Amino acid sequence: MNQEPIGLDEAYDEGVVTEVIRPAAIVPEEAARAILVELSLNSVHADGLWLAEPSRWTRYEQPWPGERPEDATGLVGSLQIAYGTPTKYEITIYRVMISRLGSALGFTVETLCDEALGFGDLTLADCPRAALAAPPRPFRF
Repeated sequence: MNQEPIGLDEAYDEGVVTEVIRPAAIVPEEAARAILVELSLNSVHADGLWLAEPSRWTRYEQPWPGERPEDATGLVGSLQIAYGTPTKYEITIYRVMISRLGSALGFTVETLCDEALGFGDLTLADCPRAALAAPPRPFRF
């Protein structure tokens, strides 16, 4: 199924699911290394389905026919991530977006996360979670 790619700016469109992961999922160092290796081996640039960028991992329905993002077709969804937090070698997953196409293909936040985390023998349910600190006291004059 070929369709125009959608970006995170369009994530609030009808049929698009965006979920903030609370508390955020923490990928431990060993699993993080395995996931990053597998994402690079399964890159859209090498006939794979994933594009790993500094702030997000994006899953496509099929490999890119060209080298540029404009060539992309079939965006399934993306995981917004932060490298090096809470510790230097860990990765935090804090938001997941499923596109209209991804929803139509049966993807959910959990299944998309589990596909990526599966490269490190993890699931979203098994991931350690960030500690939530109490909110700061209100500022008073």
